[in-house]
Amino acid sequence: MTVYGVVAAAVIGLASFTSIQAASGGSDLRANMTLIAPASAGGGWDTFVREQQQAMRTNNIVNNAQVVNIPGAGGTIGLGQLTTMEGQASTIMSTGTVMLGGIALNDSPVGLDDVRPIARMAEEYDALVVPADSPYDSLDELIADWKKDPKAFPFTGGSAGSIDHLIIADLALQAGIDPADITYIPKTSGGEAIQTISSGTAKAATSGFTEFADQVEAGRLKILGVAAPERLEGFDAPTFKEQGYDVELTNWRGMVAPPGITDEEFAELQAIIAETVETPEWREALERNQWQDVYLTGPEFEQFIEEDRAEIEALIEELDL
Repeated sequence: MTVYGVVAAAVIGLASFTSIQAASGGSDLRANMTLIAPASAGGGWDTFVREQQQAMRTNNIVNNAQVVNIPGAGGTIGLGQLTTMEGQASTIMSTGTVMLGGIALNDSPVGLDDVRPIARMAEEYDALVVPADSPYDSLDELIADWKKDPKAFPFTGGSAGSIDHLIIADLALQAGIDPADITYIPKTSGGEAIQTISSGTAKAATSGFTEFADQVEAGRLKILGVAAPERLEGFDAPTFKEQGYDVELTNWRGMVAPPGITDEEFAELQAIIAETVETPEWREALERNQWQDVYLTGPEFEQFIEEDRAEIEALIEELDL
């Protein structure tokens, strides 16, 4: 997997790289900025950075903010690309729980200690969904069938080792199913996961709640469970815990900067993000996307990353993923 990560990072599309380089020129960070979403368009990371882009533009925090997508390997391809942009302070990238899982599972040659963490900005909870015409109306019904032949019961969601994958593995443990028997089809976005269950290729999907919300409201998907401590406002969807399965994992997201930037540039990036999270547009985005406000920066954020990394690595090791 290490070789794959290195090779993949080396062959990132020239168009994306060129656009990043172009937007990174100049010393005024508020003139031009590139926000990298290390995933496909339409996914959780993509939505996360586009909400920032809108808030920055509307409030004149950054004059020209553009989004570039670099998908693959749980965000580690984008991370590998960012580590090569030493000193390019006007390019920043989203990160979070999924990337920590991708780093561990892919034996990535780069980690978050190779970049500069700016801030944690939000977190959300995963949902487990099935098509509206699925025979399953509860988690118990799905698990009963899953137990009959676990390997023949495919799930889908984000990249291998992501929180989507870990939730299925944790649910398997809770249900008395060997995680080694899980059949999991990794995808690069919630949209692709929806297509996979709609086609019948997978029985159920897990991803960030917001990636399914529109399809649930339209009556195309059913939520069987949410990995949250309590029901989410506006949706009559039960939690895993209230159904007897102690599965509660959060998917946090934040921003990091490339290595080699000055302390002054880093302080300016922290100020830009701090201003962004105070805008009405960002507050509205939190509410609309059912994101929790967990803003954290400085040494506390770095300590949080280390603690979360250790927890995720331990879970992946325990589940033999």
